[in-house]
Amino acid sequence: MAEALRVVVLDDGYDSYATEQAILDEVGAKVVLQPCHNDALAVAAALVDADAALVRESPVTAAALAGAPRLRAVVRYGIGVDAVDRAAAAARKIYVANVPDYGAEEVSDHAMALLLAVARHVVRRDHEVRNGAWNVSRREKMYRIAGQTLGLVGYGRIARTLERKMRGMGVTRVLVADPFLKPEDCIGVERVDLATLCAQSDFISMHAPLSAPTTHLDMTSIDALISALERKAIMGAGLDVFEREPLPQGSALMKLDNVVLSDHTAWYSEASIDELQSKAAKEVLRVLRGEKPLHWVNRWEE
Repeated sequence: MAEALRVVVLDDGYDSYATEQAILDEVGAKVVLQPCHNDALAVAAALVDADAALVRESPVTAAALAGAPRLRAVVRYGIGVDAVDRAAAAARKIYVANVPDYGAEEVSDHAMALLLAVARHVVRRDHEVRNGAWNVSRREKMYRIAGQTLGLVGYGRIARTLERKMRGMGVTRVLVADPFLKPEDCIGVERVDLATLCAQSDFISMHAPLSAPTTHLDMTSIDALISALERKAIMGAGLDVFEREPLPQGSALMKLDNVVLSDHTAWYSEASIDELQSKAAKEVLRVLRGEKPLHWVNRWEE
């Protein structure tokens, strides 16, 4: 009897992996949870007899790939694949895929929630009321959202979903800074450079993927942001993703009352988890059936 296909889950964090197992039952694959907790050596050991791997954060290195003769696919639970050595995988004809089309509703909801919390001073008002304050609304200025200009840095799925929701709030002008935006994608928005967007937007929402060209844009350099917040050069900021995670307890951001912080949780809802697990498992299924993954990110010449 042929040995069952083995699909290794390299990072834990979900309540159950029954979704993956139900999908991969079609090809008789066994889903095995082997949490590696960002340990490259543990990843290498887990992949030795794996036919495919599902990963969240642990590094999948060239050395780990070289020691996995049966491996046919590495699928990321999520969008970013910077923890996977894509070039090494391509050299060995191992597919790397991601799930770029999940969670747009959740992330845009969260971005909008942060925007509103900052614009309406929600966190500070809650804190002050709990400490006995009342009728202090004029102490800190607030501004109407309707009729204002929204700036979007990056114009992918999430940014477009946020735009739809902010249009419902009455935003009348939308500026977009995205070097990959095609003219036919500019319907209803104005494509501008980053400097123009910063100068003319009342609210700015960042949706650019992390890459060498986008690292430390002025708006996302933590030191520059802290300086701007301290000087009140900007009204406030709402942040869910940080350069270092978890955010260090000694961070100056913790001491500022004009910033709202959350723990890289914008992606989350019960529905988005189910969607993510299902779509990731279906990518593995495609490869194990002899097909190409839908979202193949390390293409090679065939």
